[in-house]
Amino acid sequence: MALSPSPAPGAAPAFGRLAAEIHACDTCPRLVEWREARAADPPRRFRGERYWGRPVSGFGDPGAAIAVVGLAPAAHGANRTGRMFTGDRSGDWLYAALHRAGLANRPESTRREDGLRLRGAFVTAIVRCAPPANRPTPVERDNCLPYLARELALLERCQTIVALGAFAWDGALRALRRLGCEAPRPRPRFGHGAETNVGAWTLLGCYHPSQQNTFTGRLTESMLDAVFARARELSG
Repeated sequence: MALSPSPAPGAAPAFGRLAAEIHACDTCPRLVEWREARAADPPRRFRGERYWGRPVSGFGDPGAAIAVVGLAPAAHGANRTGRMFTGDRSGDWLYAALHRAGLANRPESTRREDGLRLRGAFVTAIVRCAPPANRPTPVERDNCLPYLARELALLERCQTIVALGAFAWDGALRALRRLGCEAPRPRPRFGHGAETNVGAWTLLGCYHPSQQNTFTGRLTESMLDAVFARARELSG
């Protein structure tokens, strides 16, 4: 099945401009302090590496039919590498699944210059800076939501949003509301495999590929693969 063979006209430059704006954001003092402190004092295994230490923009195909939305950059994952879900165990699971689904050219994501390319998929997050204890505040979430809404608006061929976890599910619904879409009533509840239509998009729920979920077996490779198989089916 072919997915989004080429970007929408003018999409790539628009994404570049938005990415530059995201990278320069310093709206949330708590997040700025946290992300920079983690970059200045990394764990021993990353000593000597140059950390990104800035907000992280979305990554992938500007002509994507599928958007994958996470919570926020990991302190020593995307906050270190500068690319969403890159350099941590969650990313290992996510990009391996995208590769199995035919949406990535390789199963690993280690650094920005590793040659990874996505086709038909775009990976992003609700919050763009690494938050303490992976818990952004509602204000920090709301400060970042316009970035997600603008990414979704630029993804003109996007039909399906895969929300990795309840926070991403809720944030995606809020971002779609900013684009003029009203969620169904009663408000759809998150669950693995949950599915709801919101405007022109279908929102799919998936447990986050965090170690808390993958080590315990709450999320398995087959469960993750089933979500992306369904996303491809919806976006075909």
